Amino acid sequence: MSKKMQALFGLLIVFSMILSACAPAATPVAEATQAPVVVTEAPVEVAVGPDAQALFTELTASLNPDNGFGTIPAAKLSEEMVDKAPFLLDVREASEVEADGYIEGAVNIPVREVLNSLDKLPALDAPIVIYCASGHRGAMVMSSLKLLGYTNVRNLAGGLGGWKKANLALITGSVPEAPVVLNSAAIIEDQALFEMLNGFLAGLPEGYYTVKSDKLAEELVDAAPVLIDVRTTADWDKDGYIEGAINIPFNDFFASLDKLPAKDQAVVVYCASGHRGAIVMMAMRLMGYENVRNLAGGLGAWKTANMPVVGWVNWSTVWGEYLTAIPEGYYTIKAADLNIALAENAPFLLDVREAAEVENDGFIAGAINVPVREVLANLGKLPAQDQPIVIYCASGARGAMTMAALQFLGYTDVKNLAGGFGGWKKAELAVEMGVPAAPVAGAAPEVDATRLANLSAFFTDMPEGFYTVKSADLNVELTGTPTPFIFDVRTADEFAAGYIEGALNININEVPASLAQLPADKAAPIVALCQSGHRGALVAMYLRMTGYTNVRNLAGGMNAWVAAELPVVK
Repeated sequence: MSKKMQALFGLLIVFSMILSACAPAATPVAEATQAPVVVTEAPVEVAVGPDAQALFTELTASLNPDNGFGTIPAAKLSEEMVDKAPFLLDVREASEVEADGYIEGAVNIPVREVLNSLDKLPALDAPIVIYCASGHRGAMVMSSLKLLGYTNVRNLAGGLGGWKKANLALITGSVPEAPVVLNSAAIIEDQALFEMLNGFLAGLPEGYYTVKSDKLAEELVDAAPVLIDVRTTADWDKDGYIEGAINIPFNDFFASLDKLPAKDQAVVVYCASGHRGAIVMMAMRLMGYENVRNLAGGLGAWKTANMPVVGWVNWSTVWGEYLTAIPEGYYTIKAADLNIALAENAPFLLDVREAAEVENDGFIAGAINVPVREVLANLGKLPAQDQPIVIYCASGARGAMTMAALQFLGYTDVKNLAGGFGGWKKAELAVEMGVPAAPVAGAAPEVDATRLANLSAFFTDMPEGFYTVKSADLNVELTGTPTPFIFDVRTADEFAAGYIEGALNININEVPASLAQLPADKAAPIVALCQSGHRGALVAMYLRMTGYTNVRNLAGGMNAWVAAELPVVK
């Protein structure tokens, strides 16, 4: 090879080396074909707890007015205990049992411990009645057991307080022994549900999420919570409500959640006695509402504490004050005195008998006739509230009730003719025959609407006989069963002059303070009586307007009884 060719070959080698140095590094085959690594994890299961809304929707649907919303009245429980006693579960604290006594046969498991003691309860289908002090804790335990599958559980209405109010027997002394294990095979089918309910009951704070009436009244002034009334609409209309409350009836509650406030707002629920309120409160808290309480004792306790109620009149207090302070003469006027007044400065005369009575027996000159059931619907036909009015009927009973009603509505000068039209005729005073002049209608005065509604309902519903019983009929009833309770409201001197055998004598002024001497059962037959029928009618009306359902007035009073020559004790 010539020197020229050698030099050219060397240059090619050097040039190749330079190109090799500048070229990119080759990628290894293994790295180019390796699949990318994907890191995967097993999916995390999110625990879903029990659906409290669905559970309580189903529960409340099963509790309705027909079954007392899951309660049993004290009297009914007392009857059942004679025949076949249910399992009685007292969920109060041991200190309460020792202080206040307990119902015979009950076992005591405090509310926070009940679900951890299911082995001490009977089988799922066995009858169980729960009670606490007022019904609040009992309602929560009842709800919990029903949700866990117990099929025959009830709560004592009003709790031990309701039992006491019914004057039923209590055992005092040491706490009942702890119950033996009754159901060692107690099975919890839904552990998550059990844990939710047990966590709620076991974690109940002092007060058990209740608020007392006086405390709520303070809060309503300063920082009012949202008030939810879960009674029926009928109860709301009839018994009134706390001002500012909204009405969401118990059985409609879970279909009305759009009416509820935000979950962090303060809420107070109430019903009539605390039972339904406790169930709704429990449901709301389990649904995530953070600040919900139940009014202890419900609207009943609120009323007992004399707190204001819209659309309701405390007739026990109104009537109590009225009868206690009723003056001598009892707002009556004698026939002779009325006759003089008619000649000098005539009062407005209101005849409240039926039209047929007026046509048959005549009337006092100048009277207008408005039958007793229609008077309150015709206030525009009466004079001004400060003008003198004298009312009369046949014997005094209807007149007395009408007189009281007008006084309650603000009429300040109303009297009842003693002995009624019969007393007028007995005094041989003038009687007109025919039809009285039609009253002139004017403007009705403004009166308390709730009082007017309550009184109008009383008069409109008045039956034939106007809540009276004739002497001869009463004499027959006294030989039968049940025997009417005879309630003589005359003075002690009048009573001593002659009375019906077995009668209880309490002066009309003392009646409101002496109701404990009447039958505990407000449905028991009671006959009130006085000398002529006026006071007896007032007491009968008072008792009927405060819950007694079978009260009558002796027509004509003792005067009629003596005139019928029936037995009198002296």
